[in-house]
Amino acid sequence: MKKRHAAGKPLFDKVAIIGIGLVGSSLARVLRRENLARQIVACDASAAARAAAKRLRLVDRMVSDAATAVAGADLVVVAVPQSAYAKVGAAMRPKLKRGAIVTDVGSVKLAAMQALVPHVPSDVAFVPGHPLAGTENSGPEAGFAELFVGRWCILTPAKGTAAAAVTKVREMWRRCGMHVETMDAAHHDRVLAITSHVPHLIAYTIVDTVAALESRMKAEVIKFAASGFRDFTRVAASDPVMWRDIFLNNKDAVLEMMGRLYEDIALLQKAIRNGDGELLHRVFTRSRRIRRSIVQAKQA
Repeated sequence: MKKRHAAGKPLFDKVAIIGIGLVGSSLARVLRRENLARQIVACDASAAARAAAKRLRLVDRMVSDAATAVAGADLVVVAVPQSAYAKVGAAMRPKLKRGAIVTDVGSVKLAAMQALVPHVPSDVAFVPGHPLAGTENSGPEAGFAELFVGRWCILTPAKGTAAAAVTKVREMWRRCGMHVETMDAAHHDRVLAITSHVPHLIAYTIVDTVAALESRMKAEVIKFAASGFRDFTRVAASDPVMWRDIFLNNKDAVLEMMGRLYEDIALLQKAIRNGDGELLHRVFTRSRRIRRSIVQAKQA
C-alpha cells in the first residue's frame, strides 16, 4: 500500500466510495494524498474496475457491494450513473451508521435527491454535490488527483440539513482544490442544462450526423477535421451511460434550454439567408466576450 502524505488532520475516519470510475477514483487519489480519511473503502459493480482499483492501490479495500462498503463509514460518496442511484440507496440503507454523511457527484440534483432521500435514514445527513470536473475518459485508470483543482463544486442540501455535515463536505472538496458554491437543486439543474448538458447534446448530434454521411464524405470529414469538429468529437466521446442518464433525469431543463437554442439558431439562419452581416457580427462579438470572461475566470 502506498504511503500517505501527512497533509493535514483527517476529516473522516472511514470514507466509502460507491463507484470507482473517473470521479470516484480521482477522489480516492486526493483523499489518500491529502490524508483526508484514515480508511478508504470502495465498491463497484464491474469486476474489471475492481481489479484496476486494486492494481492501482487506490483504496485500502475494494468490495463488490454497497452494503459492505458503507458499513461503519463516516462519509459515503455515491459516484455511480444516476440510473443506479435508487438501487444503491436501497442496498446501503441498512448499513448506514448513525451520524454518517451521504453525498454524491451526480450532474442532476433534483433526480439525485428524489432517488436517494427515501433511502437515507433520518439520523444520516444527505448533502448532494456536483463537482464540475471531468474528461471524456472513464474508469479507474482515467482518474487523476488534479482533476478538481481550480474547478467548482456545487452543493444542493435541502433545508434543515445539518450545517456541520454541509461544512464537512464543503471542506473535503475545498481540500481537493475546488471552489464550493451552494444553491437550490432546481436552479442547479437549469444552470447545468445550458452550461453542460445542451453542449454535450449538440456535440453528440453533430458527430452522429457525420456518422450518417455517405462513406466518402465521412472519410474526408475525419481526414480533414478542423479544430472545431475535433473539439466536438472529444466531448462526444464522453461516457454514453452517464450522459443517457443525465438527459433522462434533467429532461425539463434541457428541453427548456433547447427551445431557447432553437429560437437563436432560427434567428442566425434567417440572418445568413438574408445576408444580415450586422446581426451575425453582433452575435459573434457578444459570444466572443463570453469566451473571454470564461478565460479571465480561469475556467477555460
